[in-house]
Amino acid sequence: MSRLKSLSGVLAALSLVVFAAGVQAKEMVSVDRAVVNMRSGSSTKHPVLWALSKGYPLEVTRRQGNWLQVRDFENDKGWVYRPMVSKKAHVIVKGRVVNVRSAPSTNSRILGKAEYGEVLRTLESQSQWVKVQRDGGTKGWISRGLVWGW
Repeated sequence: MSRLKSLSGVLAALSLVVFAAGVQAKEMVSVDRAVVNMRSGSSTKHPVLWALSKGYPLEVTRRQGNWLQVRDFENDKGWVYRPMVSKKAHVIVKGRVVNVRSAPSTNSRILGKAEYGEVLRTLESQSQWVKVQRDGGTKGWISRGLVWGW
């Protein structure tokens, strides 16, 4: 009987850990139009703070009807209209100039460079690396610490 109680306790603890991890998971979206306005509030009556380009990644911090409160890689906050974003994974370069490599290793060949603020489509993700593609162009790997998004 004590083994059963111990097993129940372990399962309960694991359930809490899984639940807590799920609660803390970030919800990410990306801009799905040529340009989307980030506004100061959750309607078109609020002023435009920023005009965001296609693919720009955002973290959702709150929902209100069809509006999402979001933040970007520089921690700027605002609201976007939910039908204007998607779940297509993108990253934005946060390093000044970063190497785009042929494989997920600092020893691999450099295919090109990406600059601060450049938005790239995420093709694949590994623990420390992200495989990205420029819009219709170069594919390669960037160290995860040099980009923000998913």
